[in-house]
This record gives sequence, structure tokens and C-alpha cells, in this order.
Amino acid sequence: MSMWTKLKLTTLCVTGGLLMTAPAFAQEKATILLDYAYPEGIHASLHLAAEKGWFKEAGLDVEIKDGKGSIVTVQQIAAGQADVGLSQLPSMASAVSNGLPVISIMAFSRKGDNGLVVARDSGINKLADFKGKKLVSIAGGAVGPFIEPFMKAGGLARGDFQTVIVDGSALASTYTSGGADGIVTIAGYFVPTVEKARPSKAILFSDVGLNLPGYGLLVRKDILEKRPEVLRKIVQVNQKAWAYIAAGHEVEGAEAIVKQRASLRPDRESLIAQVKFYAGLLESPGTKGKPLGWQSEAEWQEALNIMASAGVVKQGLKPADMFTNKFTE
Repeated sequence: MSMWTKLKLTTLCVTGGLLMTAPAFAQEKATILLDYAYPEGIHASLHLAAEKGWFKEAGLDVEIKDGKGSIVTVQQIAAGQADVGLSQLPSMASAVSNGLPVISIMAFSRKGDNGLVVARDSGINKLADFKGKKLVSIAGGAVGPFIEPFMKAGGLARGDFQTVIVDGSALASTYTSGGADGIVTIAGYFVPTVEKARPSKAILFSDVGLNLPGYGLLVRKDILEKRPEVLRKIVQVNQKAWAYIAAGHEVEGAEAIVKQRASLRPDRESLIAQVKFYAGLLESPGTKGKPLGWQSEAEWQEALNIMASAGVVKQGLKPADMFTNKFTE
């Protein structure tokens, strides 16, 4: 266990102890909207907290609701259809750029999880090795605008590789069947999911200096003043849960998802691998030594510059438009 994890876990246990004093009759209702309905490793802190009763001990009656993708989750939060949402933060940034009144209150994967997924035995160890290879993708999609700057950062031009566009339903099967050499996607979910069909590995965006935030919690801006204590407790419980998971309890985090979502028959081994992957992204270079979930102004500015260059957000947006550390500090 790292010193960082020990310190964070000790601090959060103390914080958790303070939260445990809330009487059962004082529980406040709150809804948390996921990005997708199907179980993912990034959901671990929420399901573990629910399974262990940490939300209730904090005085919260939390309902975890299924989502239909990060973009839709952001839109539903902006419309006031849930209190807190979990989504990919670049999707939130795009929504903010288009005028939606949302903001992030915590980042789970502070080092982004998108990247190029390739077969483990492909001999492709860096982006330059992908020259002359075939990439499968879909038209549009959240990750699409970043493919070209990602490849460029690794020394590849558009003409150095072939791109095959398929329907979203055929994306994974095209890759696993060998119809393409690689796919740019959410590596933390995709690599463990295709392990049995085509053992794979990933070259992350961050490996070539393309630093974008990963997943986080977001809210409609007006709830910051309306329900600050509820938001603070939700953040603190998630801090406690992720610190606990990262302290060697990744399997327990995955098993909480399996138990809570048993009707969907999720793959236990895939979820364990996903949770381990995300537990390794809790800290970025700009957030070392900061509370879990804390977000860096400098890293957000870098991300906004990248997103603006890719046409995902408008020029002139500021980090303060994207996040607040009010509840993580």
C-alpha cells in the first residue's frame, strides 16, 4: 500500500467517522445517475458505498439510476432529472461549451482512460508502430475528434494508417474478430471486456502527452447552493470508497457491483480488471498530494486547449467553468 493511499484512507476513515453520526431519521434523498446501465468498473465506489451502507450512515438515502451514455447523463443533469451524474468529463465540457449549466464536483479518474487498444501479441508498443495498420471506428462519437491529435502526438499523420468506419453495433466484433488492428476507445472498460476474445493492451492518450480528464461527478450549477451538505457527503463517501478500494480491496469493489447488479449477470473477472485499472488513475501529475477527487486548474486548462483545438469546445472557456473543489478539500 502506498503512503498516499495510507494517508488518504486514514483521513477518510476519520471523515467517515464524522459522517456516521447522522441519525437514521435525518436521511436526505438524493439520486445519482450513472453513465450507462451496464455495470462498469468506474461504478465501483457507488455500489460499494451502497453495499456497505456508507451512504445511509452519512445520513443519505441514495438511489442509483441507470444512464444512457455520458452525453445523455449530462443533459439529464442539466434538466434537473437527477441530483448528481457520473460521466466522462470531456462530454460535460462540451455541454458547458454549448451553454448547459453543469459543473464537476469530483473527478474519479483524474488521468484519462481513453487510448488505442491493440492485441497483446501485436508487437505494437508505441503509436509509431501502428503505421500501416487498420483502425476501426464509428462516425462521430465522443472519442472521434481526438483520434487525429492523439495519433499526431505519437508521430503519425492521417495517411499513415487506415480507418474503417462501421456501425456502433459492429465496433467491438470487428476488432475482436481481427478485422482491424486497433480501436481508439475507453481502454479501462474495453481491454478487460475483450480479454477472452482477443487479449489486448492499451496506449493511453496520456502516454503521448494528450492529457484529458476521465470520469467524474457533475451537478446542475444551482444545486451547489441549494444542497451543499448533501453534495459534500456524496463526495466524502466516494472519497472513502475509492480510497478503500485502492488500498487493496479492488476485488471487493468489483464484487459489490456484481451483487448490486446481479440481474444483469456481469462478468466478475472483467469487472475486477476494470476496477484495478481505474484505481490506478485516481491520481495525476497535477493532483499528487491533493484530496482524492480534487481537480487541477492547470490540467483543466491544458485539457480545454486540446478540446478547443479538436473542435469539441469553444475557445475562451476557463477551468472555473468546468469544476469546483469546494467539496473535495
